[in-house]
Amino acid sequence: MKIIKPVNGKHPQISNDCFIAENATIVGEVFIGKQCSVWFNTVIRGDVHFIKIGNKVNIQDGTVIHATFQKSPTTIGNNVSIGHNAIVHGCTIHDNVLIGMGSIVMDDCVIESNSIIAAGAVVTKNTYVESGSIYAGVPAKKIKNISKELISGEIDRIANNYVEYSSWFKE
Repeated sequence: MKIIKPVNGKHPQISNDCFIAENATIVGEVFIGKQCSVWFNTVIRGDVHFIKIGNKVNIQDGTVIHATFQKSPTTIGNNVSIGHNAIVHGCTIHDNVLIGMGSIVMDDCVIESNSIIAAGAVVTKNTYVESGSIYAGVPAKKIKNISKELISGEIDRIANNYVEYSSWFKE
């Protein structure tokens, strides 16, 4: 059973057209925009600071989204895909970003638009990922600029696919 509950009087606000998996957990000061999907075993904890999620964001299975107490909220833009088992913590992710499976984005990082964080990457505290970059490794470093083909072929394709996938689960 999904858990959607207030913490300290702050209630999650979720657009009506979102898909929230039956065993997802969303608590506290969380704002989720339109056409989003929150997949199985995902935890979004807005208990220590706010979490704001834009439109057409998919948060895939096993992901944890959190923040840092009274210091670093988490803000996620539009058209963002967050891969399976990722950790997104106290950071800012702009529009049109792909966060790869199993990657970690730590406190006070900024991921600019049209960027990819590769699967398994660890983006350490205070890292600034410039627009149009691909970051990979531990710790994550820029490996190349993103091509227009990757923006449409990966970032847009995955975000659009997850809108479709989520429609299969809606009652």
